[in-house]
Amino acid sequence: MPHLTKEEPQEGKEPGQQSDGYHQFVEIHGPQLLGSGVPDFYWPKLFEKLGKETFDAGEFFRILCVQSENENKWKVVATKALESKHPNSIFLVDHAWTYRVSDCRPQLEQIPGLLERMAALMDILSEGRSKEEVIEDVLQQMWKFNQTYSIGNAEFGSDESMPIWYIMDEFGSRVQHSNSPTVRMCPFYFGPLQISFTLMWPLKDLKENDEITRDFLPSVQNPETRKARLIPWVPSDLTAVDYSQKEPDISFFRSFIKLESFADSDIKYGRLPRDRNPKVYLKYMSFHQFLTDNRFDIVETMEEADIIFIQKHFKEYDKYPDKCVNQFPFERVVTVKDLLAVVSRRAGDGKEDPDTLERNPKWLPVTYNLETEITQFVSYFQQREKRALDNHWICKPWNLARGLDMHVTNNLDYIIRLPDSGPKIACKYVHDPVLFMREDIGNVKFDIRYIVLLSSVTPLKLYVYRVFWLRFANRPFSLDHFDDYEKHFTVMNYVDEGQKLKQVNYDDFIPMFESQYPAYKWTEVEANIFQMFRELFQAATALPSPQGISHNPQSRAMYAIDLLLEWRKNSKGERTIQPVICEVNFCPDCDRACKYHPNFVNDVFSTLYLDDIEGRPVTQL
Repeated sequence: MPHLTKEEPQEGKEPGQQSDGYHQFVEIHGPQLLGSGVPDFYWPKLFEKLGKETFDAGEFFRILCVQSENENKWKVVATKALESKHPNSIFLVDHAWTYRVSDCRPQLEQIPGLLERMAALMDILSEGRSKEEVIEDVLQQMWKFNQTYSIGNAEFGSDESMPIWYIMDEFGSRVQHSNSPTVRMCPFYFGPLQISFTLMWPLKDLKENDEITRDFLPSVQNPETRKARLIPWVPSDLTAVDYSQKEPDISFFRSFIKLESFADSDIKYGRLPRDRNPKVYLKYMSFHQFLTDNRFDIVETMEEADIIFIQKHFKEYDKYPDKCVNQFPFERVVTVKDLLAVVSRRAGDGKEDPDTLERNPKWLPVTYNLETEITQFVSYFQQREKRALDNHWICKPWNLARGLDMHVTNNLDYIIRLPDSGPKIACKYVHDPVLFMREDIGNVKFDIRYIVLLSSVTPLKLYVYRVFWLRFANRPFSLDHFDDYEKHFTVMNYVDEGQKLKQVNYDDFIPMFESQYPAYKWTEVEANIFQMFRELFQAATALPSPQGISHNPQSRAMYAIDLLLEWRKNSKGERTIQPVICEVNFCPDCDRACKYHPNFVNDVFSTLYLDDIEGRPVTQL
């Protein structure tokens, strides 16, 4: 492994402080060190230790183990006095295992010695047990040891931007939690070696035999939130907490949204021209190839257009007050996952079944924001646990699609730790989905995508495109191995080419579905789906912006809604099929729609801009 090269210190100067190598180190890594709160008087010695890969914590600390009947109690103590202000009092801690969650199981199975090391580090017994059993225990227990950081920009939704998790070596992993810590520890990415370490430095002077401890949640100050977030290490019963959910006030909707700029109220948007063809500025995937309806003319600039139909977010409504735009102001209330849950709850009656703890609307899985509702979520989880109700959850980032950084688990420690890698919501997992029999595989999960078209908020004018698209899992469904993407997820468009992408057209699917489930007619299932869509958009437009989609005569919009079908029981104990909403997508990928239904773009434009649905597979809801 290469080392940093640095000049010899100049005569009369502190080592490293005047070298070009040190100045370059500060220029590159200074912002990271400042952001982590590393005092600058440690930086020269840190530079030196990084260059030589000096792990000298063993000269100052030792690990102690106190054995009891059921478990080992670990702690780390100082072996000599240590001054917190001494420039040398900063230490490198190595990482024993660095990984993305999707790679955990294969790495434990394939990397020699990794499973044995992790089992020993986590005090997991291996003797007399199968490799699979030990792996499952490691996957359960590792959330008490995991730390995380990210590389790349998650906004772009690439696999490379997904969170990286790591477990510190045996020394770092033995440093225990305290609300009054004696040391600070934080990850540090060192560019020249392209390696991450953990940095550790004392917060106060230490005497011989003093225990070193760190605060596992240094940025969390609220006492109730800390209690919930510390559960992986400090178990706590939060069932006394009221887990009911209330609509957030208007500040919540304003807090992270860049408000759109509206046209002056004195300027009234008219309507599309009737004496000529509307001119369309069209920059949306391959739509320009498929807009063949001779009632529209495509132009090259926004300025000359009557209709702006683009793929990126549009905010400057005031700049183009005479244009029709393919977006609504504040449509984020349905396209961002945590806001979708908030507005969807408006469609319910606020009541809960005391036996199942299920709520209305039935089409919305119980959903908690793990940033703002963590204590309520833990209470609800523990209430379900006490009633022996299914407790599997799917945790999703607020604003990513394609199944990226999504996790399915019934492990509370796992769920509680996930917000460390970015904002998440926890949705009750559909643990009893309606399955589809694939002759080559067996019964698999599938989801359905519909396109809905919103042409007006006041009054609500909503259409659904009756052609729908299906996505299938690649392995038989079962409530285990939740890290197996091909079993629990259906988005296979972006995975390795070697994996099987099942394609079934909607008109072929309907008779296949009715053959597999002869007691259930697709027309009835679809009627419930369409009712769900209408209820959703009624709720999303019930309040003015920013709490709801804003009325704007300029706006028309197209959304993709992904849903699952779930088995439920009615009041008579009969099995019924309930549609369940997964997400609403802004700027959906419509390549399949264009490929298999060449009139799709014409249908969309005819519906949104000409109110013409005659002879088209479009239904007004």
